[in-house]
Amino acid sequence: MELTQLSKAFEIAFPLFLIMDPLGNLPVCLSMLQEYSPSRQRKILLRELFFALAITIMFMYLGTGLLKALNIHQSTLRIAGGVILFIISMKMIFPKPESATDETEKDPFIVPIAVPLFAGPSLLAAVMVYGSKGDAGLNVLSGVLIAWGMSFVIMMTGPTMSRVLGKRGLRACERLMGLILILLSVQMLEDGIAYYISNVINH
Repeated sequence: MELTQLSKAFEIAFPLFLIMDPLGNLPVCLSMLQEYSPSRQRKILLRELFFALAITIMFMYLGTGLLKALNIHQSTLRIAGGVILFIISMKMIFPKPESATDETEKDPFIVPIAVPLFAGPSLLAAVMVYGSKGDAGLNVLSGVLIAWGMSFVIMMTGPTMSRVLGKRGLRACERLMGLILILLSVQMLEDGIAYYISNVINH
């Protein structure tokens, strides 16, 4: 992969990594799997991460066809994606008070770890935005794999990281990621409005 392609892939990977929010999802996942040993927790998380990756790649490739079938403009998707990202980032910065954990299956299968914690609406909207651009292709796929790989490392070291950082440390990291994600969501909104003005109104 050339240097320019690699830099583009990392430009795509960075916001996707923030959207995946492994540091924010880590305490939630570990609380669901607290009855299991650390090795069993890693096996379950590994399985769910691969499910999330498959779903994300599927939406990346099928998103463009779906948009055409529904007659949805790229500008609409970018603006909607920006709004979703903004809402997600606000929840990261101002989380709800911790309450009793909802009843879930002891061994969660696809739901709720793979979907919607990792491959949630915001991530799927983002990959559809990137995938709908004309010069996407390999750069987007590489970006998805890089972001997924970084999330994979964090989740596999999750039990250890949770003990080292503690709840406050993980929450501080999540809020920092939320602040960055707000800037990216506003940028996506601006891009969507600019695209609408230049390609929809002026044509």
